[in-house]
Amino acid sequence: MTLFTTLLVLLVERLFKLGEHWQFDHRLEAFFRRVKRFSMARTLGMMIIAMVITFLLLRALEGLLFNVPTIVAWILIGLLCIGAGKVRMHYHAYLNAAARDDAHARTAMASELTMIHGVPPDCNEREFLRELQNALLWINFRFYIAPLFWLIVGGPCGPVLLVGYAFLRSWQSWLARYQTPHERLQSGIDAILHVLDWIPVRLAGVVYALIGHGEKALPAWFASLADLRTSQYQVLTRLAQFSLAREPHTDKVETPKAAVSMAKKTSFALVVVIAVLTIYGTLI
Repeated sequence: MTLFTTLLVLLVERLFKLGEHWQFDHRLEAFFRRVKRFSMARTLGMMIIAMVITFLLLRALEGLLFNVPTIVAWILIGLLCIGAGKVRMHYHAYLNAAARDDAHARTAMASELTMIHGVPPDCNEREFLRELQNALLWINFRFYIAPLFWLIVGGPCGPVLLVGYAFLRSWQSWLARYQTPHERLQSGIDAILHVLDWIPVRLAGVVYALIGHGEKALPAWFASLADLRTSQYQVLTRLAQFSLAREPHTDKVETPKAAVSMAKKTSFALVVVIAVLTIYGTLI
């Protein structure tokens, strides 16, 4: 059921998921606005509550009507947690602004895309475009690769782990947008996601190394296996940039397109691996 759910969710997300209507991040904003105190314990507690609610829902539906309600629940949860409908709109708005050379609109959309990690102040155009590439690579990881990882490794409890991860992702985005860096630090969200992202980042990183120009990427990937301190954002984007090294872009339109193209190839490769492993496991 995991493979069926994954393929169907990705298909529907690609064809119909625009805006924020089916975005878990948007649905949780009203709840997040009520939180006035920030700590790691509170963050973990909220995540556990979301996971418990999901678990109880799936248990309540188990066995009903030949498990059709359960399948529907898996698909709905997948649509809420996987995909970046609103962010994709920001990306296309950036491309349109860059194409018509609208500096104000381009900067505004770039700020939305780089919201989590930001852009270093006083950087030149080349550095700015590189950071934009990195942000797009990270968005693909956070909204597609990592959620798929937790859905798959969770097996029968995949939606529970998926909801837990999506909750933390939404919480981090909300804190980055509406709260101060100190409150974000107090929440412990970055430290928690640093741990949860460690394995998915290495899996995505090896794909970047293999589908790109891996002469430098593969040694860097092996070195990352013993690296527990470097942020997962830096690990992933460094590996991806190694793969993009032979295709440097300085154009404000082509540079982000190159990153998105690489990210799509990585997501597709992971889906293919999932399908092959699922079919192989079924046959044996």
